[in-house]
Amino acid sequence: MTVYGVLVFDDAEDLDVVGPWQVFTTSARLRGDVDRAVLVAERDGPVRFAKGLRVLADHTLDDHPALDVVTVPGGLGARTAQLENPVVTGWIARRAESAGWVHSVCTGALLLHAAGVVQGRRVATHWASEDRLEALGGVTVVRDARYVVDGTVLTSQGVSAGIDSALWLVGRLHGRDHARAVRRALQYDPAPPYMADEPGA
Repeated sequence: MTVYGVLVFDDAEDLDVVGPWQVFTTSARLRGDVDRAVLVAERDGPVRFAKGLRVLADHTLDDHPALDVVTVPGGLGARTAQLENPVVTGWIARRAESAGWVHSVCTGALLLHAAGVVQGRRVATHWASEDRLEALGGVTVVRDARYVVDGTVLTSQGVSAGIDSALWLVGRLHGRDHARAVRRALQYDPAPPYMADEPGA
């Protein structure tokens, strides 16, 4: 059984959490609940995301099952309060030593950097934070890839890219055919209107 642990905190970007969560839980359902996903927060009580969605975590940082995958979202909280929170960054550092995979979405890469997880690695983050992450030093920021795999660290660009990276991860763990089945179940086939590179967009 693979246990996915998704870190949640105030002002995390909503889709950074919910996108991978949907991929992981759909994967579990398609595989007969062989896998499961849990939300992990610093403390008990509701967590309010950046766009207002409120959730209750399943576990706290000091009381959760062993995690095979740790997902760290981005958002305003990842760029501000959590960067200065040694409880959270220390937890990420410890989990990185025990989990099979560490996965960040968007500016969750800043938290991985603060935790010392991505030193010497290639990483991706939201386009608006690429320069900031690069200026911190010790990493190679990849600017032209939706997600980047370096060893057992998987980082992705902003918000919706978390779905892409989560799909890659379930494919890595359970096979490409399974990942294709998850993508089909989610009907994930992006063809957005108003593309930035369209004439007149």
